[in-house]
Amino acid sequence: MSHEKYQRLIEVAKALKPVPTAVAHPCDQSSLSAAVDAAKLGLIKPILVGPKAKIEAVAKQFKLDIAGYEIVDAPHSHAAAAKAVELVAQGKAEALMKGSLHTDELMAEVVKKDTGLRTARRISHCFVMDVPAHKDALIISDAAVNIAPTLEEKVDIVQNAIDLARALRAPEVRVAILSAMETVNPKVPSTVEAAALCKMADRGQITGGILDGPLALDNAISPEAAEIKKIASPVAGRANVLIVPDLEAGNMLAKSLSFLAGADAAGIVLGAKVPVILTSRADSVEARLASCAVAAFVAQARRETAAKAIS
Repeated sequence: MSHEKYQRLIEVAKALKPVPTAVAHPCDQSSLSAAVDAAKLGLIKPILVGPKAKIEAVAKQFKLDIAGYEIVDAPHSHAAAAKAVELVAQGKAEALMKGSLHTDELMAEVVKKDTGLRTARRISHCFVMDVPAHKDALIISDAAVNIAPTLEEKVDIVQNAIDLARALRAPEVRVAILSAMETVNPKVPSTVEAAALCKMADRGQITGGILDGPLALDNAISPEAAEIKKIASPVAGRANVLIVPDLEAGNMLAKSLSFLAGADAAGIVLGAKVPVILTSRADSVEARLASCAVAAFVAQARRETAAKAIS
């Protein structure tokens, strides 16, 4: 299936500065080739962190040219995760990329209190999904990190997603807070939290996007469904950011789009000091490249914010 939204994203990202990226334990074909492919397109400048002999052996076995890339030797995956995070903390990398290690192993180093990459913001995950039959790319959050987020945590999840959409240069960020219905029902806590988030946006506690909720999925992305339900809002039927009530709902939504609608899912973790590129062995090459492109946009937005703060 054609994924022209990702192709456009990658093309624009090629014009940005390549992001120095610490790649943690790229010790199999998919993770090492993802880093090499992204580097060839000018999306990232990889620093390969892991057992040097193993990385070189994988490169030789699969004919991957890594001659121009720095390799930082680390004896095993846990040490590679710690060292990759350390490179970011030292300012030598502006992004972190998962190699062939468990997500939990990498994220445990990211969230460590003393040596990790925490900020005041809650860490959350966003999928940027290219659904062939849908006009716009869809940002879905959080389907991978926060299991059952509180209202307070959802404020950061929403803000992270809005900041991502703005970094990706969305002309307007339209956020649907999803539930099973479009009316507030005290027996369904996610509807009450959705209404609270919208009022918080009205009061300036969440900025940069237009919020509406609760909205059921059909009312969020289908103009016809929103019209039938007589929901008049700038978001209903036109949402480009979908905030799910919990990880289970988000995971099912993302995988439904992938396996039933032929969507590709680029993954990024936000709320840390740098973007964290999370790729899976099941990801297509294009989804992996799109994840790197998304990180390039986020890194560029952070550079611009930092430059404004200095000036």
